[in-house]
Amino acid sequence: MKKIVSIEYAIENIKDGMTIMIGGFLGCGTPEKFIDEIIKRDIQNLTIIANDTSFIDKGIGRLIANKQVKKVITSHIGTNPETGKQMHSKDLEVNLVPQGTLVEQIRCGGMGLGGFLTPTGIGTMVEEGKEKMKIDGKEYILEKPIRADITLILGNRVDKKGNVTYRKSARNFNPIMAMAADKVIVLAENLLEIGEIEPEDVITPSIFIDYIVKEKQNV
Repeated sequence: MKKIVSIEYAIENIKDGMTIMIGGFLGCGTPEKFIDEIIKRDIQNLTIIANDTSFIDKGIGRLIANKQVKKVITSHIGTNPETGKQMHSKDLEVNLVPQGTLVEQIRCGGMGLGGFLTPTGIGTMVEEGKEKMKIDGKEYILEKPIRADITLILGNRVDKKGNVTYRKSARNFNPIMAMAADKVIVLAENLLEIGEIEPEDVITPSIFIDYIVKEKQNV
């Protein structure tokens, strides 16, 4: 399969109503050009899985401001008042998840695990409707894995086979999300020849990557 494709071809895979994971932490490490294309195509009724909803004018926040999202599964919405506004008006379903729990749910989804036990959320609204159990006298919540139809990530150095490295804190949720979707599309800030990335430097191996899009389309 040809991995290096145009941004138009890559985003053609995203349809109305899909569940999309998007890497980033307050916009850092978020593939903005993919969001540009989703907005351009006016893809609707998306479920977004992400650490946060960024800002009104940045990253995932732009999709929410444009009312293309029906549901968001996230750990933080405080930096984007539009998310809270749509949540209170019932225009947007918001599922708030403790950050560590969200990461582990995604990891379980990528690893093929049935879920995990955590004490986080015991005695709060987090436990509502979930199975609980006691182990050695301590109570835990069973949190189930989550996956997406498509994950969108930003890679700093990506070779033509699809091996990926990330730049500093832009790494964040990107590697774990790359393991937990049916298709994974990476926006490559720098596209390299195979062999230019040392094997021990690879963070996301090529087996997880379906499509590569060069950030600079004229290169």
